[in-house]
Amino acid sequence: MKLEISHVTRYTYAEPVTDSVNEIRLTPRTNSRQSCYSQAIAIEPNASLFTYEDYFGNRVHAFTVNKPHRQLMIRTTTTVVTENSGPSPDNGMTPEEERRWIDDESTHNRYAEYLLPTPYTSATPEVRQFAAGIGSLDDGVYAWLRKLSLTIKGEFVYDPQATHVRTQVDEMLRLGRGVCQDFAHLMLAVCRYRGIPARYVSGYHFVGDLQGGSADFEQASHAWIEAFVPGAGWRGFDPTNDATIDGRYVKLGHGRDYPDIVPVKGVYRGTGEQRLEVLVDVRRVED
Repeated sequence: MKLEISHVTRYTYAEPVTDSVNEIRLTPRTNSRQSCYSQAIAIEPNASLFTYEDYFGNRVHAFTVNKPHRQLMIRTTTTVVTENSGPSPDNGMTPEEERRWIDDESTHNRYAEYLLPTPYTSATPEVRQFAAGIGSLDDGVYAWLRKLSLTIKGEFVYDPQATHVRTQVDEMLRLGRGVCQDFAHLMLAVCRYRGIPARYVSGYHFVGDLQGGSADFEQASHAWIEAFVPGAGWRGFDPTNDATIDGRYVKLGHGRDYPDIVPVKGVYRGTGEQRLEVLVDVRRVED
């Protein structure tokens, strides 16, 4: 599937601001499931871009706008070619062998950053209670992950007004509702509590052709997780839609949780009064 993605971030300030230092993580990764064919990045006011890879291997573009400005706009136009994932993994391991892999010290050392809790993914008593309802790993890690994703989708209401970017898992559990970021954080917390390495993924989910051909529905960035299935490697799960990751998904990057891969973040000198607008459009194009 060939997808064209337009992502516009616009900050408007009540008064001129200066010394705006920013990072953007809006370049899709190239891996076995997708390839970033092309990307154009435009900054207004004009600024030079410095590019590097962060600790997790995500492509980062950094820039600074020193002169006074009332508006900052970041526009990316990207073309990505995706493929569907392979079939459900047959890793040739028994559940007992998988559990031994999970408990092995070498596993803990190799995947430490994806096993340790963060403020967004702590194994609180509420998280542990929720995890208990998912059951054991007797049917295998992959089956357990599918059940966890299905349970989150079934028990929580998608509500963009219920939470915000700083919402932590306990609050979402109490509310019983949230957005993709919250569902991903909950799945991460449960996976890590059970000893399964898991990481937060940011990206896009193409659903345009599922909207009756309408082009005026609101689109946004999306979040899901990748968990490590012993013997099969990293596998993606979307608890917001209870879906495995196929050609409709475009991965930007991954990290321990949302703060590791905020699409756009920065600091500036000046007024705290600002308005943020984000416009995302994902379209399928002919090869």
